[in-house]
This record gives sequence, structure tokens and C-alpha cells, in this order.
Amino acid sequence: MNYELDWAFQSGQPPASSARFKQQPDDFQVVEELGFEPAEDEKGQHHWLWVEKRGANTEFVARQLAAFAGIEPRLVSFSGLKDRQAVTQQWFSVELPATRVIDWNGFRLELEHASDEDARILMHVRSGRKLRRGTHAANRFAIRLREVSQPADVEARLLEVQRHGVPNYFGLQRFGHGGANLSKAEAMFAGRRVKDRTLRSLYLSAARSFLFNQVVSARIERQLAHTPLAGDVFMLAGSQSFFCWSGGEAESENESAIQARLDCGDIRLTAPLWGRGAALTQAQAAEFEAEALAPWANVREGLERAGLKQERRALQLQVEDLRWEWRGDELELAFRLPTGAFATSVLRELFITRPDA
Repeated sequence: MNYELDWAFQSGQPPASSARFKQQPDDFQVVEELGFEPAEDEKGQHHWLWVEKRGANTEFVARQLAAFAGIEPRLVSFSGLKDRQAVTQQWFSVELPATRVIDWNGFRLELEHASDEDARILMHVRSGRKLRRGTHAANRFAIRLREVSQPADVEARLLEVQRHGVPNYFGLQRFGHGGANLSKAEAMFAGRRVKDRTLRSLYLSAARSFLFNQVVSARIERQLAHTPLAGDVFMLAGSQSFFCWSGGEAESENESAIQARLDCGDIRLTAPLWGRGAALTQAQAAEFEAEALAPWANVREGLERAGLKQERRALQLQVEDLRWEWRGDELELAFRLPTGAFATSVLRELFITRPDA
């Protein structure tokens, strides 16, 4: 099946401007925000390491930490994957016997053989707690775009993003090169065995993310990205709590009250993360989502057979602390996104990457 990874833009039109992106690692900087301080325990068996890496992906650094400590890679954990073509700061935790003493200051020497990859430990905290996936609260980005062709168009779009946010699409990296992860998910749903649990999870996540993006895109195309339908599921801002709004006369809040809460950001529209169980939407919203996902029955059924449960994700992404500065034809951006959001979903609303970038 042909999976087109081409979703609607919030403004209705693709950006007019092009730019060079990620010409060097410093052009894309990410700092992970845990949202809490690691609890110190001098006898703890988990060594939390605040690591700065350049030109290296997260899993590579995790393997290098394991090699340096002389342990299996499964004993090294991290909260989130960070880009390779970037300079990033993030936490890792390394599980060691409580009596083991290790000098982490020598870790950087383990990477000196790689000319384009580097990592160093900035801080070390011993804790009794393991760092688990998805633990961090947010990521802070500092991004440089070079040779921006039409600054006026980008400036206007930045103001719109600042006011209204962007569609909360899963980024293209979720789907693999040319959508390869989706093709592999389809083969898996057709009966192909995938023994590797990590790959299986990757393919399931790609399929689920694709369906989510389809619904978001359909709502934008129908100009319903900011307009409630009867039976819509809303998420309370700053939480994972949600409720279904029936839109009937017996409903405690009428349409204008719901619209006002939506406009001020108190609540957010959602789209489905597909899985088992009855659809959480009702009435018009349920009909809309069923229509949008009708061509992908095999994907929906595959996700259900895999045991995933129905969940919801905010349809719109608010871009926090958005700031920018022009330096000639270069643009320096800074913003903060919650865990699970993609910086590429912000950038795609602003410019088109040049083929040679």
C-alpha cells in the first residue's frame, strides 16, 4: 500500500520560503528538561549521567557508556531519543552494583577515535532510582536556519505559530526513510514475524502515528482543527485527563462555552492513538474519524490484534517560549516542547528544506 507522508499545513498552504537546515551539529541544539532533580543516594546502584553529545545518536552513546562500565547495554537507560545531527544534553542512568566505584571522568576518551562523534559527562549523580523512558517533562530547542529565501513569509508564519501553535503531527523520522517502517508494519500485520521487541514496537508506533496524522490532517483540510464537533474528546491543558462533549441540549456546557475554553487554551481537541476498544469519540466526531480512517482498515485491525488500547493525543501543539532573532538571512529560533512533541512539526510550518541542505 502507498503511504503518502504529505499532511495539510495549518495555514492551508506550504511555506513559500526555503532554508538550509542542520548544516552542522551546532545548528540544532536540544536540552532535555526532567522537570525534577534526581534524588541523590550515595549508596544507590543507578548512576545518573548528564551527557552532552555532538554528532552521535542516543543509543550509540548508551552502548559506549555500557562498554566503558563493562556491563550489558540493557543496564543503561535514557528517557528519550535525541537527534544525531545535533548538539544535545540529556540524562542517562547506568545500573551498577552498589559497591562498584567508577571514575566517569575518563569516559570522553572512549570516543576520541571518532572524528565526527563526541560525548562528555557534565554531571554525575548516584540514585536509588532508574531513569525510565518518557520520564522527562520537555525539550528546549535552539535552532539556526541558514540562507532563508523569503524572511517576510517566515516572519508572518512565526507570528501565527506564536498565537495558535502548530498541528501536533508525529515527525517524519517516526516513519523511517520513505515510510519504510510503515511497510514493515503492514508486513507484520500480514503475518511476518518480528522477533526483535524493539523493532516490533517501532513498527507499531509508526502505524499508530500514521493514523493519528491522517485524522489531524483531515480536520485541518475540513477547517475543523479549532472547531468542536458533537462527540469530540477534549484533553485538559497540562494533563492527560480528557472528557467527551456530547454537544446535546443536556450537556452542561453549550457550544459557545466549549469554543471559548478551546480558544483560550483551557482544553484541547484530540485525535486517536488507535487500539482496542470502542472509539472514545461519539456522534459527529466518531463519524468523522471513521471516515478519515476508512482506507486504513488493515492498519487499525493490526494495531488492535497487537493489543494496543485506544488512547488520545492533543490535535494541536502549543509552542512554548517561542523566540527568534534575524542575523541577515539567518534565523535563530528558540522554543520549548513537551515530551513526545516533534520540533520538525514546528519547522515544517515555517520553511521548506532545500534538497542540498
